[in-house]
Amino acid sequence: MIAIIDYEMGNLRSVQKGLERAGHKAIITRSARDILDASHVVLPGVGAFKDCMENLKRYDLIEPILKVITSGRPFLGICLGLQLLFTESEEFGRHLGLDIIKGRVVRFPITLLDQNPELKIPHMGWNDIRIKKRVPLLDGIEDGSFFYFVHSYYVIPEDNGVIATTTDYGIEFTSSIWKDNIFACQFHPEKSQKVGLEILRNFGKMG
Repeated sequence: MIAIIDYEMGNLRSVQKGLERAGHKAIITRSARDILDASHVVLPGVGAFKDCMENLKRYDLIEPILKVITSGRPFLGICLGLQLLFTESEEFGRHLGLDIIKGRVVRFPITLLDQNPELKIPHMGWNDIRIKKRVPLLDGIEDGSFFYFVHSYYVIPEDNGVIATTTDYGIEFTSSIWKDNIFACQFHPEKSQKVGLEILRNFGKMG
């Protein structure tokens, strides 16, 4: 069973439906027991970094997340669920994250708009990925495949070795990472049609 962590910050139902369409059973839960009993865990997220961290603390979800990751079970972070894994974010001040992946979360520079008036912040819509290393969740995904994005901030890992894909939006940014049992992506696989479902299918087959 796949547990989707409910901390009141995310499009939980669409993630659940995406996993079900990919052929996997998934529950939405904030129960530590459900999360610790799950074979796979998903951390989604939409909203402000600070609010998300506060909600994870409020519902006592940080310890179960750390235990699942330490246990080696497959863990998927989506959008803000990617950013929360990092050391800190500069969104509306400096806020500490889960510090599972060393690095920072930063805003797209406003100078991008001066250089290319066609660009908007947030980065919203379809964009392609460049595969930097082949990891299990990208099995069957072609380099240059398009995924759906909605974000104003992006991650900068200290260790470039964790970067699975990058995407160009005026600058080249990290659009997904892989470390041990963790895959986390800035794009939304549950909103990315066939290629997104392939990633969700691959995730459910891990382990």
